[in-house]
Amino acid sequence: MFANYLIGLREGLEASLVVCILIAYLVKTERRDALKPIWIGIGVAVGLSLGFGCALEFGSQELTFEAQEALGGSLSIIAVGLVTWMVFWMRRTARHLKADLHGKLDAALRMGTGALVATAFLAVGREGLETSLFVWTSVRASSDGTEGPLIGVLLGIATAVVLGHLFYRGALRINLAKFFTWTGVMLVVVAAGVLAYGFHDLQEADFLPGLTNKAFDISETIPPDSWYGTLLKGIFNFQPDPTVLQVVVWSLYLVPTLAFFLAPSRPHKDRAKAAAPVREEV
Repeated sequence: MFANYLIGLREGLEASLVVCILIAYLVKTERRDALKPIWIGIGVAVGLSLGFGCALEFGSQELTFEAQEALGGSLSIIAVGLVTWMVFWMRRTARHLKADLHGKLDAALRMGTGALVATAFLAVGREGLETSLFVWTSVRASSDGTEGPLIGVLLGIATAVVLGHLFYRGALRINLAKFFTWTGVMLVVVAAGVLAYGFHDLQEADFLPGLTNKAFDISETIPPDSWYGTLLKGIFNFQPDPTVLQVVVWSLYLVPTLAFFLAPSRPHKDRAKAAAPVREEV
C-alpha cells in the first residue's frame, strides 16, 4: 500500500504543481479571463487519464489469461520506461519548472483560447497518462486481492491535491529539488519490482522462457501471506520465489539506474546559479 501511496503522491504532486503554477501566474498577471480555458484543458486531461485507466482495467478483463499476462507484462515494461524518464527529467528540470511553464503560457496567451486549452491539456495530460499506466501496472503487480493498493493510490493523490492547494495559498514551502530526488529514489526501487513482475508476466504468457527456473525460494522463511511478506510485496513488489530472469532484470535495472540518478550533476556554465539553493515556490 505504501508503494502505491508513493506513486499517487509523487505523480499527483507533479500534476498539482503544474496546475498551481499555471493558475497562480494568470492570477498574478491579472489575466483571470484566461482561467476558464485552462480549467477546460485540465478537465479534459483528467477525463482522458481516467478513461485510459478504465480502458486498461476493463478492457484487459475480456482477454484470455495468456493475453492478460502478455498485455500486463508489456505495459509494465513501458510504464517503467516512462517513469524512469520522468524521474530523471524532473530531477534535471525541477528548478526551472516554473519558468518553463510561464514561457509556454505566455506564448499560449498570445495565440488565443485554443492554445491555452492545449497548453493546460498537454501539461497535465502527460502526467495523467503516465500516472494511469504506472498505477495500473503497480496495483496489478502488488495486488493481494484486497482494495489496499487502490486505496493507497487514492490517498496519495488526495495528499498531493492538499499539498498543491497549500502551495497555491502560500502556506507551504519545501525544497522541491530535494523532494523529487528522494521520492525519485524510492520510485526507482518500486519500478524495479514492477519491471521484474512484468517479465514474470511475460514468462507466464509463454512469451519468455524460464518460468520454472527459480533463482531461490524462501517461501517458508517469508510466507507470502504473512504480514511481513505482504508488507514487502506492497512496498517493494517482493516475491519469495522469483525466477532467474526476474532477479537478473531487477539487478540490471536497479543498480545502474540508481547510480546514474544519484550521480552528481554535471558542472553548469553558470556556477553561481548552480550553487544557489534550489527552492521552487508556487
